[in-house]
Amino acid sequence: MAPPSETSRSIVFVTGTFIGNTCWDEWKKFFERKGYHCLAPAWPFKLASAEELRNSHPDEAIASTRLTDLLDYFTAIINALPEKPILIGHSLGGLIVQLLLQRGLGIAGVAMHSFPPRGLGYKLSFLRNIWKAAGLFGRAGESYMIPFQLWKYTIANGMTFDQRKELYYLYAIPESRQVMRDIFRPVAKIDFRGPHPPLLFTAGGRDRLIPASLNFRNYKKYRMSNSIAHYKEFKDRNHLVFGNPEWREDADFILYWLEDINGNVFYNNQ
Repeated sequence: MAPPSETSRSIVFVTGTFIGNTCWDEWKKFFERKGYHCLAPAWPFKLASAEELRNSHPDEAIASTRLTDLLDYFTAIINALPEKPILIGHSLGGLIVQLLLQRGLGIAGVAMHSFPPRGLGYKLSFLRNIWKAAGLFGRAGESYMIPFQLWKYTIANGMTFDQRKELYYLYAIPESRQVMRDIFRPVAKIDFRGPHPPLLFTAGGRDRLIPASLNFRNYKKYRMSNSIAHYKEFKDRNHLVFGNPEWREDADFILYWLEDINGNVFYNNQ
């Protein structure tokens, strides 16, 4: 298989649900030291600090956000760049990366602990953990704030109580129930048979929100297509890659993959 014809030194980080974009601060510094130009845009209506956003909850503006809004929002940001970027997304941001690559908007993508696309199939644990966030029987016009009890069990499991509390204070913000519902709708569907830029999936062996097996299933779908897709599982990772003392290991692996994107190292799909 021929290597990609495009290269880029631009990275757009795509934040996921429940957390603010400051989660990428250390990642930006890491990749900027390696010569990349990095952007980590806040989602619409989420420009304030995590504390301010929590204090504004329930927030009708945040609650109004739809997945199509986010796709159009990131499309506009990408189209304003001087070159087509690399896209790196976490959680729902990983699914957004998959959907943006499907639109031809990146030269390569990394989907970290990615939400499953529509129709992939869902594990019961995933459905149980997002049930309240999606609020299928609740008011769509109200934002959702993940409670600390769910955070410490599902997002930051395996950390000390103090670490979970500190990271909740730093990152946790209100979310749109409608965005969560949209992952079950056609807007979140991926054409796995179509060509796509190189795509790396990373997963965590201790992730209780998006189990590694669900990420692997996502990756395996792409193996049937005539394009590059790869998978890496970090055995001891929970869903919250950020604030994890081992985050540099994840970043180093992603950097290695990106730096070899024009070589032959990763073209064996193993």
